[in-house]
Amino acid sequence: MSTISEPMTAGGTRAARPARRRRLISPGLLAALPVIVFLLLAFAAPLLAVLGYSFMPEKTFELTQAPTLENYLSVFSNSYYLSFGKSLGLALVTVLLLMVISWPIAYGMAKLFGRAANFLTLAIIIPLFVSENIRLFGWVLFLIKGGVLLGGLKAWLGIDGESMLYDVPAIVLGLVYVYLPFALFPMVLGISMVPREVTEAAFDMGATRWQVFREVELPLAMPGILIGGLLTFILSLGSLAESKILGGQAVIMIADEIETAFTFGQNWPLGAALSVLLILFSGTLVLTLLNWIDLDKILGRGKGSE
Repeated sequence: MSTISEPMTAGGTRAARPARRRRLISPGLLAALPVIVFLLLAFAAPLLAVLGYSFMPEKTFELTQAPTLENYLSVFSNSYYLSFGKSLGLALVTVLLLMVISWPIAYGMAKLFGRAANFLTLAIIIPLFVSENIRLFGWVLFLIKGGVLLGGLKAWLGIDGESMLYDVPAIVLGLVYVYLPFALFPMVLGISMVPREVTEAAFDMGATRWQVFREVELPLAMPGILIGGLLTFILSLGSLAESKILGGQAVIMIADEIETAFTFGQNWPLGAALSVLLILFSGTLVLTLLNWIDLDKILGRGKGSE
């Protein structure tokens, strides 16, 4: 028996090697090779450079120095964590406001408006073709003292108000305005996943409108809500223009600290360390939430669609 099994094993091994080689040079791999090279050069390489600079001594511009942890220690010793906390707080407030604002709009677009939802979609998308900074400067003209709002109130009603710019509410307004589409459209997708028959059955069984919302619509639409909340949170956490243009740096956000370190401060290692910490925090949050979201169900790749 042993003399028969050994040649078969050896033959099987020899037969498996060409198949393994064919898999390594498959047409799919060859077709994806340009994309892989592009991602390595345009995405992975800059991130690795930032990671390497974060371990270099302060105010050095080369990666040949001995690694050190002084940049990460200075983040906490120089109160940079306060900027992290402020950015985190503003991002959370922005997400909560966007969830409250977006739900009725998304519900109408998914369930009630019919063809009118297409026009509303265009109205929300078209401003995205204009630069974010230009749109924010439009809010400056609207909110500044003597601008569209306060100037109109003084001319028509004799009400003389103070400028609404350069404060935390103005920053939150800018964040909500800029990132509304990123919360709204995933929520529309989530609400559209709620079968109408399920809600009708809940009403037929005597459930109130609040019970249907809490027990049926909200849980079934949660994947879209989580995706929208995640997108807006990450974008708000790394935002810069809103705090500068509308807030006048009343709140120094972490993105502003990173920009200052790389430009005015000429301290690339410190800016790299702040960037790495921000990436780690955001990446951990993304991976944690993705474990809660059934992307196959959202993309229609569940067992029922196979």
